[in-house]
Amino acid sequence: MGLIGEVLMLPFAPVRGSAWAIRQVLREAERIYYDPATVRAELARLEEQLEAGEITEEEFDRREDELLDRLEIAQRSGDTTGNGTGR
Repeated sequence: MGLIGEVLMLPFAPVRGSAWAIRQVLREAERIYYDPATVRAELARLEEQLEAGEITEEEFDRREDELLDRLEIAQRSGDTTGNGTGR
């Protein structure tokens, strides 16, 4: 973008900066959400809840399926290390 374009777009700089910050937060949240280590920890917690009688077998099955789907997506994308650190 040329100098004139930059000058004309200057009033929108805060909006562009906010959009960039939102994209960064979203990217990090997705990285954590799909991190295999995070999913495995949630699976372990879920199993503990089942063994403690805090959830029913049906609830366990439903939530386990959701977590396994997340784990499959994470492994398919291949952009996480699986050790809780992401990239």
